Amino acid sequence: MKRKPKLRVIIQILFFLLIALIAVNHTLAESGRGIPLIAEASLHAVCPFGGVVSIYNLLTAGTFVKKVHESSMVLMVIVFAAALFLGPLFCGWVCPFGTFQEGISRIGRKIFKKRFNRFIPYSFDRYLRFFRYVVLGWVLFMTARSGQLIFADVDPYYALFQFWTGEVALTGLIMLGAVILLSLFVERPFCKYFCPYGAVLGLTNLFRIIPLKRNTRTCISCRKCDKSCPMNIPVSTSDKVRNHQCISCYQCTSDDGVCPVPGTLEFRTGTFKEVSQ
Repeated sequence: MKRKPKLRVIIQILFFLLIALIAVNHTLAESGRGIPLIAEASLHAVCPFGGVVSIYNLLTAGTFVKKVHESSMVLMVIVFAAALFLGPLFCGWVCPFGTFQEGISRIGRKIFKKRFNRFIPYSFDRYLRFFRYVVLGWVLFMTARSGQLIFADVDPYYALFQFWTGEVALTGLIMLGAVILLSLFVERPFCKYFCPYGAVLGLTNLFRIIPLKRNTRTCISCRKCDKSCPMNIPVSTSDKVRNHQCISCYQCTSDDGVCPVPGTLEFRTGTFKEVSQ
């Protein structure tokens, strides 16, 4: 399976606009001015992470966490099922906040050029990325303990689509500002270091059915795949990439010329065919 990055951008923009429409319409619907067909839809209703944080409550009390909808549980199952096959496609193709960060990073890339996304040494960065699992643990524990959406108060995704309503906590706005600033230096900083849902989906890379594979017989070790990876994964050093940070963006396998040797980097099962001499 191979998809051009241009298709990914189109899909990202469409989902971003959809979520923006849902967020604005839900607020307008409260005063009777929204689109009736989607008036009940809200950010909480279309966020699959709501299903994750509600699992404990469902098992112990039989109820969802406050503000979480049944649709969140359905979306959680769909996203996780897809991730078992293709990894975190949600992160790389759907998540509107990931799209937002990439948009800001376009500015940083123009300013810093080759230095962009290379400010933090990988020897340190590779360990720093596990901090999002600390965030995940804190969110799950605090949500289970309180029965409230604790993360909403610091969630930059929620702040981005609700900042104009006056319902966003100051901590959420500060977090959003920090992510915007960091995105000028680092690609997807929230995804790499803080996102609890990205941490959950990242684990599927360890056992996904269709992983990213590198054909060592045709690879010329040019490392263009490493440089193109938004998550700074050293793709060129692995025969099979099982990195928990992979977002299945297909950047390194694109038809637009990242890898100069066709068929060298692919998301696939089985082994590569022998190259005829």
